[in-house]
Amino acid sequence: MNELNISKRLQTIATFVPKEAYFADIGADHGYLASYICMKDETAYGIASDVNEGPLLSAKHTVEKYSLKNRISLRLGDGLSAIKSEQVTTVIIAGMGGNLISNILQNGREHLTSVQRLILQPNIGEAMVRKWLYNNHFSIVDEKVIEEQNKIYEIIVADKIKNDEQMTEKDFLFGPILRNERSCIFLKKWQERKNRLQGVLRQMKQGKNVDKEKFTSFQEQLLWIKEELENET
Repeated sequence: MNELNISKRLQTIATFVPKEAYFADIGADHGYLASYICMKDETAYGIASDVNEGPLLSAKHTVEKYSLKNRISLRLGDGLSAIKSEQVTTVIIAGMGGNLISNILQNGREHLTSVQRLILQPNIGEAMVRKWLYNNHFSIVDEKVIEEQNKIYEIIVADKIKNDEQMTEKDFLFGPILRNERSCIFLKKWQERKNRLQGVLRQMKQGKNVDKEKFTSFQEQLLWIKEELENET
């Protein structure tokens, strides 16, 4: 079978899929991730779904190319509705905004009954995703921040396990595991975010009819970022 080359981002996501998983990749695009997972683990079975027919046709081509029709079910559907009533154990939602990911999870809660692991990669709005997990009895067990083609991505892994540990607003923003590890990429991301916020605040100060609530929110976030970057522990 031909080797399937996928991005570093997708490869990293795949490492968090447990062996023998019955997984669902929501928003499967070209079907690369689902195919890669099944090629790496012959015991894995998956659902690759998308809300649009175009990406699903691309996924069909990939699945057929790598002879995985018997192990990957292609579904046209909105969010978690593609899972239907099946006993999926792992759900992957990657490459969307945090608000959209949170809405998909919230609107499809009834389809998460058998799901033991969520692997989420929001492009923005990571804090919203972490807050949803915390409020819906999923505990963050791992996080990774990676850089690829000058873009920085965060991957959040959460299991349906009891965890009484409290999370703060700063944990939601920075990630409880990421802020503890303080990798070079993590520090780079928040240094860049600090620089952008400082520029936005300067522009807002010079403008008229400034949204005071938004200005105050940005100021608070900037203060948190400065504190996080200065924290040496």
